[in-house]
Amino acid sequence: EELSEIARASCATARAFGINPRVAMLSYASGDSNTGPMIDKVRAATERAKLLSPEEHFEGPIQFDAAVDPAVAAVKYKGKESAVAGRATVCIFPDLNSGNNGYKAVQQASHASAVGPIMQGLRLPVNDLSRGCTVEDIVNTVV
Repeated sequence: EELSEIARASCATARAFGINPRVAMLSYASGDSNTGPMIDKVRAATERAKLLSPEEHFEGPIQFDAAVDPAVAAVKYKGKESAVAGRATVCIFPDLNSGNNGYKAVQQASHASAVGPIMQGLRLPVNDLSRGCTVEDIVNTVV
């Protein structure tokens, strides 16, 4: 339940930043290529998010490469329709451990600025900044 609510709230957050949300529910497998407790958790969260927010685009379980790379998505989603595969604008990680490491890996490898982490669903915004964040990261998160 929590994972689907995070995905749904992330749609509103993406729109606040001017981003059209196409939400990838990340896992170590894509589509129905595998099963297991973590994949089943992501699959259930995706189905719940689709049920509660049918106007949004959710895909999952999906691997990161298939979520963001059109060439990989074309192979892994051959013959399947997806508004998200290869064009994801929002990535939902299955847990805090992978999410924290995932955003830091992308930030460091691409030399990008981070915006967040942002805690969603609260009456007022709350940010939890890393001890390793830069001044630019802080400014981007606050603004």
